[in-house]
Amino acid sequence: MRSGILAGLAAFLLCACASPPPVQHAPEPVQTASRYRAQIHTQLGAGYYSRGQLGVALEELKVALAADPNYGPAYNVLGLVYAALGEPTLAEQNFLRALALDPNDSEARNNYGLFLCQRNRQEEGIGQLLQALRNPLYRTPELAYVNAGNCAQQTGDRKRAQEFFEKALQIQPSQPQALRAMAEIAYGDGRFDEAHAHLARYMQIAQPDAESLALGVQIERRRGDRQAEASYAAQLRNRFPQSKEAQALESGDL
Repeated sequence: MRSGILAGLAAFLLCACASPPPVQHAPEPVQTASRYRAQIHTQLGAGYYSRGQLGVALEELKVALAADPNYGPAYNVLGLVYAALGEPTLAEQNFLRALALDPNDSEARNNYGLFLCQRNRQEEGIGQLLQALRNPLYRTPELAYVNAGNCAQQTGDRKRAQEFFEKALQIQPSQPQALRAMAEIAYGDGRFDEAHAHLARYMQIAQPDAESLALGVQIERRRGDRQAEASYAAQLRNRFPQSKEAQALESGDL
């Protein structure tokens, strides 16, 4: 059951940590009208992408690039859209175009690294993620560390993954994906009190799902805290009765 939790966690982390381009509220004084139009339609495209409206996102991004074919962030979001559409070749082409236009675009580099990890090209992906972190102006370096940790975890390198997640938490102590991943790693290594501490912090800042509640059941069972185990089990049964985790709990396989 632990491997199932890990696989679900990997998918969760990969979906959660894509970086949209920074929001632009007004044109810069020297900015051309075409560049401003490209920014506005890129932001609209990013918004539609985040809501899963991929067709509309694609149309907005085409408008952005018609206005300014050299606007890098539009290619970054296009990469995300094409990846979500199951078009990996087009996705990679657009990420690379974004980086060719601006090698210091850490959002694009983070997203490209994430994409590579999703394509089972983990070492290439980690390389891109670490390169994103070299930019001192990168607004969300914790996301790159989370993605690097998840990527390392996919290769079975739990020690390296833990190092990346710890760095994410040094930057943002309440980073939920890193806290949850650290709880999973600590549980797998038999450090049950540490797993308990990380999961408790995660539960304070995030809405639990079936996987995190199942992990709580397992951690508290190994710690011998029957009351806490029963609490997690009750939440799992009540909130996610049809989940595979709840079914495993009822059958004794959890």
